[in-house]
Amino acid sequence: MALYFWIALGSAIGGLARFALSGFVAHHVGETFPWGTFIVNVSGSFLIGFFATITAPDGRFLVGSTARQFVMTGIFGGFTTYSSFSIQTLALAREGEWFHAGANATLTFVICFLAVWLGYMCATFINNLK
Repeated sequence: MALYFWIALGSAIGGLARFALSGFVAHHVGETFPWGTFIVNVSGSFLIGFFATITAPDGRFLVGSTARQFVMTGIFGGFTTYSSFSIQTLALAREGEWFHAGANATLTFVICFLAVWLGYMCATFINNLK
């Protein structure tokens, strides 16, 4: 049960960081392109790759499994789920599973884009009911 607490706390920290950073970027750069989200996704992907590697069993720093889950699943997962997607796709590629890595990347983009469109269409339909 303690692990769930640490992941929830990390998720809250990550979510607040995402909100703050994307808002900061949007305020200073503008909102004609979602630069805040883009920067969150890129920086989150970099951070999870860096942390996962440096704290791996053969990495420079030994970190317990609870601390790794707090940071990787909690903070980085709350900061951006794109970081989780990125590290899992990298793991597939590193294992030589190129087809699965490509399929994960392609299907995630296509299916998620279709899902958000479908959600939009369903809500639009409901909004237009008299």
